[in-house]
Amino acid sequence: MTAVQLTPVLTKRFGTDQPWKIDNYERLDGYAGLRKALTIAPDDLIAMVKDSNLRGRGGAGFPTGMKWQFIPQAKEGEEPQPHYVVVNADEGEPGTCRDLPLMMNDPHSMIEGIIIACFAVRAAHAFIYIRGEAVHAIRRVTAAVLEARAKGYLGTDILGSGFDCEITVHAGAGAYICGEETALLDSLEGRRGQPRLKPPFPATNGLYDAPTVVNNVGTLASVPYIVLGGAAWFKQLGPDGSPGTSIYSLSGRVKNPGQYEAPMGSTLAELIELAGGMSRGKDIKFWTPGGSSTPLLTREHLDVPLDFDATVKAGTMNGTSAIMIFDEDDCVVRATLKWSEFYRHESCGKCTPCREGTYWYVGIYERLENGEGTEEDIATLLDLSDNILGRSFCALGDGAVSPVTSSIKFLRDEYLAHVEHGCPFRAAGDRVLAGAH
Repeated sequence: MTAVQLTPVLTKRFGTDQPWKIDNYERLDGYAGLRKALTIAPDDLIAMVKDSNLRGRGGAGFPTGMKWQFIPQAKEGEEPQPHYVVVNADEGEPGTCRDLPLMMNDPHSMIEGIIIACFAVRAAHAFIYIRGEAVHAIRRVTAAVLEARAKGYLGTDILGSGFDCEITVHAGAGAYICGEETALLDSLEGRRGQPRLKPPFPATNGLYDAPTVVNNVGTLASVPYIVLGGAAWFKQLGPDGSPGTSIYSLSGRVKNPGQYEAPMGSTLAELIELAGGMSRGKDIKFWTPGGSSTPLLTREHLDVPLDFDATVKAGTMNGTSAIMIFDEDDCVVRATLKWSEFYRHESCGKCTPCREGTYWYVGIYERLENGEGTEEDIATLLDLSDNILGRSFCALGDGAVSPVTSSIKFLRDEYLAHVEHGCPFRAAGDRVLAGAH
């Protein structure tokens, strides 16, 4: 098999001399996209991004240009209301490590994309919401913002264009729920991070009840390249429905786990080859295509193109391109138990299906892992899933369901083995103690 052709776009500055410094960034086309963007009418910029079919890299894959186009603009003679751009850098999906490397290695690409987005949607202020545990990223991005301001890329009358823009870096409190855009906005406003009822949507009633664009780090970092290269160039980098490149996070049973940039639509078979193959010489058993909140796939799906559309056809989602790889000696019940513990802990508690459902998930999985489960427990897991999926206030509940239902669908025999003999992958003295965490 021939390895997928690497196309360094988002990572083209990685590995160079201090790529996070603005002088080094500028040597490799840094802020050239902004200079070009400021000569283009804002509506034409939105049209360019829309034509490129850039889709949000945060998980949902919503078309970025369309999201920008939803921001209502003042009609002639009307007093314009404030608009905001908010960057979701609250990377908390298990297995995901894409935004942090971008912010650490190349923060100015995100900042340049933010300024272009602000110009396009007529926003004068942007906020970067970074999860609080990522102190190193907060410091690096803050330093990059100061560098950009000192060079005249932020502040008033940017590059003599008459356009004003400021960026505020905000440290979140480390809650997974704040990756949901409306919970993030509530947290940014100083309230408890809980999802809002929708509609209204952030495009019309977002931060401080004003029109707001919420974009992911990787989405905005892609924008300067689109402005410089054009929509047609960008669309050549991947399949029609999911153009561009993606940073795939590979973890688990591969020899060289890490971040690999490749065209959207690359397959897991190709990515495993890039990562040096399986680490223990065992066959792959199951894997997540986009983090723990996306339905699992198995070795039968190694050649599924990892883009937004092909993964849906396969019954899962591309999500955050966070690929966790498990081999034949890994226990799917134990892995799903660990994910369920995460979702139970991170549930904001606002709605009953998620709050109670994740609690019962953990109790049942502990019984199965300890050899105390029954076939009825498997049926109860599926019944619980039916009562969580689509009935939760936000997507956290749906995400908790994904590994449960998909693992039972593909690996039911392993569940039955747990019922009959306890976990076949663990020694008798290494059982999980129910309730002991």
